[in-house]
Amino acid sequence: MKHLQDSKEPLIITQRGRAAAVMISVEVYKQSEHDKKLLRLLAKGDREIEIGEGYNLNDVLAEADALLDQEPS
Repeated sequence: MKHLQDSKEPLIITQRGRAAAVMISVEVYKQSEHDKKLLRLLAKGDREIEIGEGYNLNDVLAEADALLDQEPS
């Protein structure tokens, strides 16, 4: 457990010589979830641009700054 927390690297668990699961620290998991949320928002923005919807750039940048300033929960 200490190695997971210190290294921030995933630990691959094998079963009969094959990868069966991956264990990561809670900190890495939270960061990953936070990053996925940001990527989903960016993808949503791309889809909205494609269909001609849009938002004020200053509003979008303010929301992005707020999200980036948040600590992963």
